[in-house]
Amino acid sequence: MARAPLTVRRLLGLDRSGGLPQAARRGEPLRPWTVPNVVSYVRLALIPVFLILGLQSGDGRAPAAAILYGFIGASDYLDGLLARVTGQYSRLGALLDPVADRLLVLAGAIVAWNFELLPRWALAALAARELFMLGLTEFALRRGLDLDIKMIGRWAVWPTMFSIFLAMLSPTPIADALLLLGLALSVAATLLYVRDGVRANRA
Repeated sequence: MARAPLTVRRLLGLDRSGGLPQAARRGEPLRPWTVPNVVSYVRLALIPVFLILGLQSGDGRAPAAAILYGFIGASDYLDGLLARVTGQYSRLGALLDPVADRLLVLAGAIVAWNFELLPRWALAALAARELFMLGLTEFALRRGLDLDIKMIGRWAVWPTMFSIFLAMLSPTPIADALLLLGLALSVAATLLYVRDGVRANRA
């Protein structure tokens, strides 16, 4: 199948028309050794390092942990950009990317919860959502279903991660507001994923 033209909107990830590229769809080879996948491996390897730095910080206000968290979060955009530039899409990459995002959010929520950097009820709701999505993804894979990425879910990642980043630097109500925004967008995306999963399962 021919690659879609690499327009500016597609390069930036704003145009996702057509769904997953063929190489990333169910039944295609995993292709573990691609440049975008190497970025995902590095992201996953750095999450435990972040947890150690954050939990050993004493009060959670840890610039080094915050910077590392920001780097791991920002590199989420890098692996997608590299996939679009090089055309190195893979089934493994499509599976790894959302898992890395959810593990990073959970790791940030653990640090923020431990030091009460953000409202604990919101962190608990966020963690429950991420765990639910991991379970839903596994369920879909077992049923041979692909859940198309929802842009509202992609948008939810940024305020969520930025809220945790800010909270690790200094107390600010902006971090609380961003967390609530990210949580609201995440819940909305989850409802869409559940709807699509139910429809696909019935079909």
